[in-house]
Amino acid sequence: MITDEKKCVVHMIPYGRQEITQADIDAVVAVLKSDLITQGPVVSRFEKALSNYCEAEYAVAVNSATSALHLACRALDLKSGDYLWTSPITFVASANCGLYCGAAVDFVDIDPSTYNLSVTALEKKLKQANKEGCLPKVLVTVHFGGQPCEMEKIHVLSQQYGVCIIEDASHAIGGKYQGEHIGNCRYSDITVFSFHPVKIITTAEGGMAVTNHQSLAAKMDLLRSHGITRAPSLMSHVSDGPWYYQQVDLGFNYRMTELQAALGISQLSRLDQYVERRHQLAERYDQLLSELPVTVPWQHPDSYSGMHLYVVRLELNEISKTHRQVFEQLRGQGIGVNLHYIPVHTQPYYQRMGFRVGDFPEAERYYAEAISLPLFPLLTEKQQDRVVETLRGALLP
Repeated sequence: MITDEKKCVVHMIPYGRQEITQADIDAVVAVLKSDLITQGPVVSRFEKALSNYCEAEYAVAVNSATSALHLACRALDLKSGDYLWTSPITFVASANCGLYCGAAVDFVDIDPSTYNLSVTALEKKLKQANKEGCLPKVLVTVHFGGQPCEMEKIHVLSQQYGVCIIEDASHAIGGKYQGEHIGNCRYSDITVFSFHPVKIITTAEGGMAVTNHQSLAAKMDLLRSHGITRAPSLMSHVSDGPWYYQQVDLGFNYRMTELQAALGISQLSRLDQYVERRHQLAERYDQLLSELPVTVPWQHPDSYSGMHLYVVRLELNEISKTHRQVFEQLRGQGIGVNLHYIPVHTQPYYQRMGFRVGDFPEAERYYAEAISLPLFPLLTEKQQDRVVETLRGALLP
């Protein structure tokens, strides 16, 4: 919170936050009183509930969406000598998951309307990569802000060029594409969700990978727990006794706990309600901001966004302040705006790989103008009015 000149306390309105109900607390307490608090039946129930919701065959719960992305890449056998492509407007995990596997990473510039990976840019880049013999093995499509990418068109290209697809739906649970829930994997190999506290539902930290391929699910299941198995079919020789297990691959400790899963099941029961409320608030923002020098988010007619983010772009040629000045004025007056995201290719780590400012101009234009306004189910209309009036004061003389 901040204090103004009159010493009145002004509470910061965050850009996002979780809702924890008594039902959530009761669900977690019930697990704390049970015999198992990690890797028990509740994790399996959460996996089943989510796969049913998405209408996917299999689900693998893990401790973060980053872990899910890594496991997805490993399950698709991404390795040194391969390429992974993704959007530059995303959190760094969407690209880092390729580096974890020893692969090279590259980016596809964004669509100026949706801020998702541009299908036109993708097609052009695939044609060139095919000529040069450096096609990607994996494409990570990021459903930015909750709006799905144009997956049918991307899937056609993936079939033409032999590319595996991971949907990074960290922002998009509860959304739909062509009338079907995101996560059904109709146009992808694996879809990944995030349950971080600022996301649409939360398990405190946590993630999930869903797929329709039993072999991919089995591989991710194995790798999330050190590559260790007790399944006789996976062991190299007969068990020495009831205590016996074997490490058959180099895996990780990416397991989700029973506590997280219990919270997830409880939150999942309110998912549609949360997404509906986010849409109501977004539509109200659209109306309240209609006369201000900002561009409000555009929604593709094929999509129903999970509406994780509400990002406006400042029309800087119509205002007298810089992007930074507007951002800092909002923060200084208790509006917890954020910026999603700094283009990944401009990060120092990626610059050392040879990427340069100017490589993906549409992403960079977006970054120079974007501000994420507060959006979460508990946001009140009074708070939303305060956000808009503070933005109005920052933009207009």
